[in-house]
Amino acid sequence: MDISVVVPLFNEVESLPELTTWISRVMDENRFTYEILLVDDGSKDGSWEMICKLHGHNPHVKGIKFRRNYGKSAALNTGFEAAQGNVVITMDADLQDSPDEIPELYRRISEENYDLISGWKAKRYDPLTKTIPTRLFNAATRSMSGINNLHDFNCGLKAYRKAVVKNIEVYGEMHRYIPVIAKWAGFTKIGEQVVEHRARKYGKTKFGMSRFINGFLDLLSIFFVGKFGKRPMHFFGSMGVLSFFIGLVMTTWIIAEKLIHIAHNEKYRDATDSTMFYLALVAIVVGSQLFLTGFVAELVSRNSPERNNYQIEDKV
Repeated sequence: MDISVVVPLFNEVESLPELTTWISRVMDENRFTYEILLVDDGSKDGSWEMICKLHGHNPHVKGIKFRRNYGKSAALNTGFEAAQGNVVITMDADLQDSPDEIPELYRRISEENYDLISGWKAKRYDPLTKTIPTRLFNAATRSMSGINNLHDFNCGLKAYRKAVVKNIEVYGEMHRYIPVIAKWAGFTKIGEQVVEHRARKYGKTKFGMSRFINGFLDLLSIFFVGKFGKRPMHFFGSMGVLSFFIGLVMTTWIIAEKLIHIAHNEKYRDATDSTMFYLALVAIVVGSQLFLTGFVAELVSRNSPERNNYQIEDKV
């Protein structure tokens, strides 16, 4: 199969007929073999009934229904597991992504041997309250990840080589940083393509302002997991050694100072009256705790259970 189009969706019943018809027309015009994987993330508006109806008219349309809402990352990860195409295209279900971009995305993956092509909506139809935070997050992500050629990490329209989606795991809300996850997995040939951004035709956005707070936390998480996920002791142990060493130096200073006063028969105050005593105590305790945290993190990283376990209610 040439292409799998993975579409995560939540309450997008109005747009599905037009979206699947548009995708099918593009595929037929270019003589691609394909499938359209619609992953229903617990919709309550009749989206699943529409998916079943579309499947009855077009066998290329396939559906997976979650029993409840898990989020976009869960839908994408499940779609990646089910995808059979040599190239996997992801797009949103709200018709803001154009299926006409698919042939060029496919060509760049198959002919130019890219691992991942991320869309860039250079001209956006979004308010400033969305575009300004997005630009800040993208700048921070470029700086922390070293992927300097991408303008928009969170664009829903992306193309992947099959090997990429079969070797990465998307969980929590990490869909914003899939290029970073792919890079940490060893897929470093990542490119960008300017794509059309269309105004929303039906419904309203499902993402509120909380996504910016979550996005910042996820950025810190993906940076830590990517750098220290397989060796957490390197992070916690290094900080523990530094803290313990500072506390040890302070303790040595306090003891030495007391011994000098004793040797000279000078009056001296109790160690517990010194501010440095408590700083040394805190530093040693914190250092020991960081060591223990590192050991526990090592055990967890070596024995972690599956994170992506979702209740699937139905498939077509």
